[in-house]
Amino acid sequence: MLRKKKSFGAMLLLAGMMLAHCGGQANAEYRVVIDPGKQAQINGGVFEGWGTTLCWWANRLGYSDTLTQQAAEAFCDPSKGLGLNILRYNIGGGDDPAHQHITRTDSMMPGFWKNPRAQAGEYAWEYDWNQDRNQRNVLEKCLEVYGEGMIVEAFSNSPPYFMTESGCSSGAVDASRDNLKADAYDAFARYLADVAEHFASEWGIRFQSMSPMNEPDTPYWGAMSPKQEGCHFDPGESQSRILVALSEHLKEKGLSDILIAGTDETSIDTQIQSLNRLTPEAKTVISRVDTHSYGGSRRNRLRNLALAEGKNLWMSEVDGGETLGRNAGEMGAALWLAQRIADDLNGLTPSAWILWQVVDSHICREGYLGRRDTGMVNVKGGFWGTAVADHDRQELILTKKYYALGQFTRYIRPGSRLIEMSGSAVAALNRDGDALTVVCIHAEEREWEVKLDISRFGNLFPDGSRVRIIRTSGSMAQGENWAELPESTVSGGCVTALLPPFSITTFLVEGNGSGQ
Repeated sequence: MLRKKKSFGAMLLLAGMMLAHCGGQANAEYRVVIDPGKQAQINGGVFEGWGTTLCWWANRLGYSDTLTQQAAEAFCDPSKGLGLNILRYNIGGGDDPAHQHITRTDSMMPGFWKNPRAQAGEYAWEYDWNQDRNQRNVLEKCLEVYGEGMIVEAFSNSPPYFMTESGCSSGAVDASRDNLKADAYDAFARYLADVAEHFASEWGIRFQSMSPMNEPDTPYWGAMSPKQEGCHFDPGESQSRILVALSEHLKEKGLSDILIAGTDETSIDTQIQSLNRLTPEAKTVISRVDTHSYGGSRRNRLRNLALAEGKNLWMSEVDGGETLGRNAGEMGAALWLAQRIADDLNGLTPSAWILWQVVDSHICREGYLGRRDTGMVNVKGGFWGTAVADHDRQELILTKKYYALGQFTRYIRPGSRLIEMSGSAVAALNRDGDALTVVCIHAEEREWEVKLDISRFGNLFPDGSRVRIIRTSGSMAQGENWAELPESTVSGGCVTALLPPFSITTFLVEGNGSGQ
């Protein structure tokens, strides 16, 4: 949907507008005041990075080494692409082989089990480690392209079908009820721990963390769903029980260094409720709060709750098919994504921000597994994902959302320290604390002059300091995509620049000893 154009008064609120220095000049359209005293506190202030989930897109395109290589470079290469350093690997539950209700071509996730046996509370199965080759192919190529430092989190949407009440990995007959059988918590936790052990011992892939639930306190997950796997877990005892069971099984396998995260609720407000209702034991075993930001508004409250509980905090999933900026054309979806990043980073100050799927749509004449692909997206409207996979031509089609994401991910790198802002700007100091990145989102149809007031940094960024400027705007064919503009310098404690209509601009301010 289209968002209303911001008024001049609203723009003055950008990034905590206040009586700034900048030589007292009064002709600026708006000023962005950046205060080093407002550095984020989550995870000791250290930003861990940017990521994406691998399901379902990796499950769909991982059969092709050509598309896999292109995707790894586009999304994970720090110099050529987005430089994403966090991947969320989906441990598929796996549905009853007789079920054929999922209609998407990408979301039928296989489980690793075979020959399951369930009787009188006893669960047994063997393993087929050849399952899920596509997703693992993409994971391994991304690890190779990125190099050292990639973070891999494993998460689950559903237990295997034979552990569920409905006999279906898409959810319960009543979607508001728990679907994991009461006597299967231990079996499900053992299944997840077995997968983690095999990935580490056989393939050398060590999960940094595991999350056994996905949007658990929702009425989304119903049996025979046409969309995906899913499982409801009631907040409180049910969610606590699976977290504790997973912790116990990881310890038994000598994998206690794998962090446990929870509870990946779809809404920030629901995440607050679920965290508050965990048992003391469950709160002890989780090291990090993972939240999605599809809904809810109490970002500051969740951040403060995580700090009070002594937990790290990730924004572990979001995307959407919305636009921002009237008549913004191809930049509409890009601006919406950029503003969502700004809202989350400034409100939650999380140590990581993770997109749902970097590829959500596919083009293929033959379809896949007897199902039809959705085809090309409307790039002038709202759409999910940042790229489209063309299986007929064996190529990725990038969009302005891709370049919008890169305005953040390429320049605010792991180890940075977020500075709390507000409105339509994001700021962070680099790992060494001697360079500043500021991203400004401009969703208006007219040009604006912006003044970045960095005078509160004292002598760190003296007048004459170098400022690189990178911008994305316009269309894919005729616009700017990470365009390197003429450099500027700090003057009077400020950086002054003109922001063209419907643009995202990244400023890299180099201070004393930076040399970048």
